[in-house]
Amino acid sequence: MSAAAVIEQESTLATTPPQGVSLPSPEPGAMPLPPELTPAAVERWRSSSGKVVDLLAEARELGGISAVRLGPRPTVLVTDPRAVQHVLALHPGRYVKRSHRARVLVGDGVLSAVGEPWKRQRRLLQAQFTGAGIRRYEQRIVGAARRAAGRWAECARTGAPTDVGEDMRFFALDTIWRSLTGHPLDETTSRELAAVEVVGATLPTTPSAPADAAELRAAVAADLARIDAVAEHAIAAARRGEAGPEGPGVLRVLVDAGQTHPEYTDQLIRDELVTLLAAGHETTATTLSWLYLLLDRHPEARRWALDSGPAGSPERERAVRALASETLRLYPAAWLIPRHAAEDDTLVGYHIAAGTDIFVCPYLTHRDPELWPEPERFAPERFATADEGRPSSQHGAYYPFGIGARACLGAQFAMREMTVLLEHLLPAFTPSFRAAPTSAVFGLTVRPDGPTPATITPAPDGS
Repeated sequence: MSAAAVIEQESTLATTPPQGVSLPSPEPGAMPLPPELTPAAVERWRSSSGKVVDLLAEARELGGISAVRLGPRPTVLVTDPRAVQHVLALHPGRYVKRSHRARVLVGDGVLSAVGEPWKRQRRLLQAQFTGAGIRRYEQRIVGAARRAAGRWAECARTGAPTDVGEDMRFFALDTIWRSLTGHPLDETTSRELAAVEVVGATLPTTPSAPADAAELRAAVAADLARIDAVAEHAIAAARRGEAGPEGPGVLRVLVDAGQTHPEYTDQLIRDELVTLLAAGHETTATTLSWLYLLLDRHPEARRWALDSGPAGSPERERAVRALASETLRLYPAAWLIPRHAAEDDTLVGYHIAAGTDIFVCPYLTHRDPELWPEPERFAPERFATADEGRPSSQHGAYYPFGIGARACLGAQFAMREMTVLLEHLLPAFTPSFRAAPTSAVFGLTVRPDGPTPATITPAPDGS
């Protein structure tokens, strides 16, 4: 099914009022609808077989709140920081998350859960991925980073080419696997968990209609079985108390929760495990892949980061984090955040009727020239200082991991693992890409369109 058809079917199912029921009137003073992209523009997009992001970018030209009509009622696009803050942070009860497009993969895990179950699940996991929780897994992150550095050292020694994207994937998966199970990732488990990406690649760009779920599940049944087998084995080991060489991990926390919370069945533990595996590695791997592609085009940014201070200094760490932050500005972890208006509301002066679908789009907010000077330019120095006047300090102007109650649970963990890996790799190695991708695939994340083959050489400056 095409992206347009998916949106149209979703819009029809979600927003068409029952027969005989009239739509509510706007509040006094509220404009009835945001400016809407013309039917002719939508038809031009349909006939060109363009990406969904192309259509949304055209709608964005109408303003920070606009609308696109692909079904009987418009879907509202939100990129204005005030409106982003209103929808995601200030009124999450009015703009709710419905069935997640990745539900076929993650089941009832924290990513797709709603209501009270989501609150319980979030509360249990929160401590594992913020503050002291991250420090608890610091040595596991370092172990995965040293392993990745060892692989690049071997490539540099032998001259063997490597795929940077695959290397970043293995590092990110190794890190989360160690944190979940206490075991370094082995090659067999890595191959089996490649099914996570296979299933993810089949998921629609926008939320799919419920009627598509059975068909989609059948199409990826074999891959889901591979994932389930890995999860079943890991859960059984945790139930037997078999801690890995690096000690127990998050999976043990989930298994122990079953002792006092009967809702933590093997199925829910499986769903949480797969959620953390999928969300816990894809974002990091994709961001690191983009970062190295950007450094290939902008080698001066690498030099800027290394010159910021000696290894291990706060200045160096701040600059390395700035590289990751600017990469996330251009290629945010969650490029599109769907919501659904559960009740009537006025959104920055516009009437939003209950039942309206909302697309909050970090990708377009982050490329707004009114917020970000030279928005297409890779400029990590934007994030190098604690300047309260910079756009990233404005609520709703920078949100690669979302904002509000449903912001990404692992945002701090992801930033820490990216920083640790870059501190190991940046001073020592320089990848030279032979055929770097120039376009992006807009799926669950914004990933490079194609492989990323490179030759690894020792850093020429001896950093």
